[in-house]
Amino acid sequence: MDPLTLFALANGAVAAVKKGCQLYKDIKGAAGDVKAVLKDLDDQFHANHPPDKPATVTQRNAYIEEKNRVIELNKKQGETAGIYQELANYLGDFFDAMNKCMAVIEEEERKNREEIYEGEESLGRRALQLVIMKKQLEQMAVELREMMVFQAPPELGALWSDVSEMMKEMGEQQKILLTRKMRAEEVIAKRRRAMMKKLRDEAWLGAAILGFMFVFAGTMALVINDRIKKYPELGKEIIPHVSNDYKAARDERKKEKLLNLIERHRDEIENPIND
Repeated sequence: MDPLTLFALANGAVAAVKKGCQLYKDIKGAAGDVKAVLKDLDDQFHANHPPDKPATVTQRNAYIEEKNRVIELNKKQGETAGIYQELANYLGDFFDAMNKCMAVIEEEERKNREEIYEGEESLGRRALQLVIMKKQLEQMAVELREMMVFQAPPELGALWSDVSEMMKEMGEQQKILLTRKMRAEEVIAKRRRAMMKKLRDEAWLGAAILGFMFVFAGTMALVINDRIKKYPELGKEIIPHVSNDYKAARDERKKEKLLNLIERHRDEIENPIND
């Protein structure tokens, strides 16, 4: 479970909550007597732009756009219940992602204290990244609380209290279960890595044995080929075949060498050298 992915999910939930809060606030602000709100906008516009100081095209367009926005928001008064429910869901998503991300960060901090770090990034860079991520998540929670409790309609403050209290209790339970799951997955991952290492070692050993066999077979082929060229009378088989003719020829050569040796020594015997 990657903390960066969880952090991105939490960040997306925060953006959705902020957008929903602003929409909820705008709708509530435009609720009631829309005619009175529009009249107030007219009075402000005419007061800021008397006949001797006419409004520019940009200012008039902004005024018309604001009136249209108020009218559209007034039409959406019945949608606040749906927005309220969506905000509750987004808050749940935020706390869920934050609790998981915090659990992952704490587990990595524990592993860095108790185990040798083997990640691709430097240890210092990874530690700094986790610290910053943790601080940002805490800051997100503070910003959401302030926005919903102090800046939005009162009912959103109650929503924040209910959801945050519920997720706090559930988050602690999920944190324990998630930590157990991560540790179990780490044990499985270690076993898998050990198995893969064993398979790689066995593959290298098998390749080495196979290579030795090829070299040995090639060497034997060269030796046999050389023997066939030098001693064709031994045949072309792998194991030399000594025929009767070859044996007779060999015995004849031995006999001839022996006679030559006797003949040479006979001269020495018959003509001794006198001291």
